[in-house]
Amino acid sequence: MGRDISGAKESVDRQPHVAIIDIRGVIADGADASADNVITALRKAFSSRQVEAVILRINSPGGSPVQAGYINDEINRLKSLNPEKTVYAVITDIGASGGYYIAVAADQIYADKASLVGSIGVTSSSFGFVDLIERMGIERRIMTSGDNKAFLDPFSPQKEDETEFWKTVLNTTHQQFIRVVQEGRGDRLVDSDKLFTGLIWSGEQALELGLVDGLGSSSYVARELVGIERMVDYTHTPSPFDRLFDRLGVHIAKQITAQLSQHWAPELR
Repeated sequence: MGRDISGAKESVDRQPHVAIIDIRGVIADGADASADNVITALRKAFSSRQVEAVILRINSPGGSPVQAGYINDEINRLKSLNPEKTVYAVITDIGASGGYYIAVAADQIYADKASLVGSIGVTSSSFGFVDLIERMGIERRIMTSGDNKAFLDPFSPQKEDETEFWKTVLNTTHQQFIRVVQEGRGDRLVDSDKLFTGLIWSGEQALELGLVDGLGSSSYVARELVGIERMVDYTHTPSPFDRLFDRLGVHIAKQITAQLSQHWAPELR
């Protein structure tokens, strides 16, 4: 079921408790903070009659907008099916970008006064090697079918029309992020022209901006807000065999997509 992290001796199967789900590190497919892992934990927590509330303990700088979006959607779906269970997000060291994207699905967000919160923006980065390969006497040879198949190739001169098009893709993703934050936080957000610029704030500043509801730890939320000190860890950790099969299953696909994704995939950061 889960691991009792409160030090209580009673059986967690028969005692009311608060479910803790850790979202640590980069949010990405195949990572500990993947949508598959987090959603598995969420479904277990919501299906337990002994769970009085769910705390998402977030320590993440962001990552894939797709994975963060899957998690956000599932939190909202489970909340609609289980309105009696309140969901809290507690940001520890950092809950930025994709981490904050997930947090806004919670009913309330808490952070430490020194936590890093926000970074509501999208980034995509790469390098250009055109001058380098010319100086080294290397000739670039690329053959494509389709005018834009070599789109944003780092070994070819950057084209203005491609750059402008890619900016529209990033802007679309950014607008999606903004809508999710506005829907999740509603009128708690302070009207500020800096809110959605990608800046990141301390927990104290985030509280003033309406990005969080209060300052406090997971223990504080469980004890003072839920009224139950017993916390049980529902974080899903795949077994070594699951990890092995996952690696085998995606190895070929990763090799094929590496050149396409490693330089240009949008990230919520």
